[in-house]
Amino acid sequence: MKRSLLCALLLVVTAVPAGAANLVKTYSYFSIGGSTLEDIEKQLSKHGPQVKSTGSRHPGATQMAFTTRISYARQAGSCRIADAAVTVKVKVILPEWRRPRKADPDVKLFWDTLSADIKRHEERHVEIAKNYGRELENALKATYPRADCGTAKAKAAEITAAILARHDRAQVQFDRVESVNFESRILRLMRYRIQRIESGQLPPPA
Repeated sequence: MKRSLLCALLLVVTAVPAGAANLVKTYSYFSIGGSTLEDIEKQLSKHGPQVKSTGSRHPGATQMAFTTRISYARQAGSCRIADAAVTVKVKVILPEWRRPRKADPDVKLFWDTLSADIKRHEERHVEIAKNYGRELENALKATYPRADCGTAKAKAAEITAAILARHDRAQVQFDRVESVNFESRILRLMRYRIQRIESGQLPPPA
C-alpha cells in the first residue's frame, strides 16, 4: 500500500535557543459503508485520502511536515550553530467502517484485521519520520563553525536537504516492501486473529 508523503521544510532562524526534538501527531478519520468485502474495497477507493504524488486514493495516509529552528552564534572570525530543534508534525488519516447490523462475521473479521494493519502501517511511517527528525537535529548540532553565518546557513540547508532526501527514500522503500507482502501478511494476521479468538484471548467480531 502506498501512502502519502507530503514533506514540507521550514527553516526559521531565531536568536532564542530552540527546544528539544518533538513529534506532534494528530488523527483524522473518514467514514465508509458496505456490507461485503467488495463494498468495502469500493468505499476505500472512493473515500480514501487522495495522494498528490500518485493522483489516486488510498486506505490510509500520513501527512508530514518537518519544521527546523536554528540559532546561530557569531564569534570573531567564525559563526556556528548554537542550537537546533526539529519538530515533526504528522497527521494520520484512517478509515472508520460503519458496520451494518447484519454484516457477515467473516467480513467483520477481515475488517478488524485490515484496519489494524492500516493503522500499524501508518504508525510505522510516523516512526520513520521521527527517527529522521532526530537524526537531522543531531547532525545540525554537530556541525563545525564556519567562516561566517552565511556559510553556516548554507551548510545547514545542505545537511537538511540530504537527510530529508534519505527520509523520503526510506518511506518509499517501506511502502514498496509492504505492498509486496500485503496479501500474505493479511492472511497470516487473519489466521493469528482466528487462533486468538478460538483460544478466548480475543472476543469474536462484534
